[in-house]
Amino acid sequence: MITNTKIRKVLVCLLCVSIMSLSVYLVLSPKRVYSENENRYLAKFPAPSLETVLNGEFMDSLSDWLADHFPRRDFFVGLKSGVEIASGRKCINNIYVGKDDYLIEPYNKPQNTERITDTLTGFYQKIDTERIDINLMLVPTAVTIYSDKLPAYAPSLDQTETAYAIYDATGIPAIDCTQRLLDGASQGQLYYRTDHHWTTLGAYQGYLAYCDTKGLTPLTLKSLTAQTVTEEFAGTLYSKINDYSHKRDEITVYTNPEDTLTVTYMDTGEVTDSLYNFDYLEEKDKYSLFLNNIHPLVVIENTSAASQDELMLIKDSYANSMVPFLAHHYRKIYVFDTRYYRDGSSSFLADHETVTDILLLYNLNTLDGDTGIRGIY
Repeated sequence: MITNTKIRKVLVCLLCVSIMSLSVYLVLSPKRVYSENENRYLAKFPAPSLETVLNGEFMDSLSDWLADHFPRRDFFVGLKSGVEIASGRKCINNIYVGKDDYLIEPYNKPQNTERITDTLTGFYQKIDTERIDINLMLVPTAVTIYSDKLPAYAPSLDQTETAYAIYDATGIPAIDCTQRLLDGASQGQLYYRTDHHWTTLGAYQGYLAYCDTKGLTPLTLKSLTAQTVTEEFAGTLYSKINDYSHKRDEITVYTNPEDTLTVTYMDTGEVTDSLYNFDYLEEKDKYSLFLNNIHPLVVIENTSAASQDELMLIKDSYANSMVPFLAHHYRKIYVFDTRYYRDGSSSFLADHETVTDILLLYNLNTLDGDTGIRGIY
């Protein structure tokens, strides 16, 4: 005869076996070092010490490790996001689920504006402005340009206030691309739905603003060769939501048949004739095809350039998709990622008297925490 006591014992045994099996699987299963889907390194198993055990640091680190290596983690995170979206939630993992399939990062009040302006001002004061033409471009993100796609009642600060405050405080001649982006918003997709970057068409609007200020004749899109290289781009915002049903993005690249390029990656010594590395199309981080991902210094020479001028471009990753347009106008472009360039761009400038122009280009959403700002000089 099956009694309630026997049923409870069987259930307890099944539960214990399940917990033990999951624990054994968690310990013995192969561990990933890097999550391609989330575009980040996963937590390492913490080494215990008396100090970390007593102050709680070990348990916090262990909790992070367990969360990162939980079996089928990506599936369960995606399932959680799917349930939240189906229930009507419009903000998941601090990302707005907007209209027309847009995922949009909110903009929070910056905490380091004074430090940023001091650094930029210090760099500007070292520039011989009679010899070198310097400009600062701070790019608004989708939260400003596509504010109409935000969920109803979603709070968001005005990025342009931060930009104008920095322009005024530093005194660096500004290239304000905001109006160009607002005007171009009805002409095509200027920001990726699944990523925090602007699209190549968005970068083109920034390029037009640059040409407006510099008095350059811009290339027309019709004069360039356009190629849609993927329709399966799932960017950084997608990784934070993990909604597997979400619509992916296209990436389109432009090449100028008139340009004759030599691109040198100074850290690796690699030399190529292309501004793109299409190997990244086989990876999750497809945006890295622009300028071959991250390099401290890239030197771009164009023997067919419209002038003999040389540009020093100090930037974040937003500039990577604008470089193919800029390359037409300069015999040489020095592209710096100052998060990794350790010799100081001011020192580089002192050794390269042929530089005629400097452009500082950063997006406003990551500017506040961008460690590269400190490395400008």
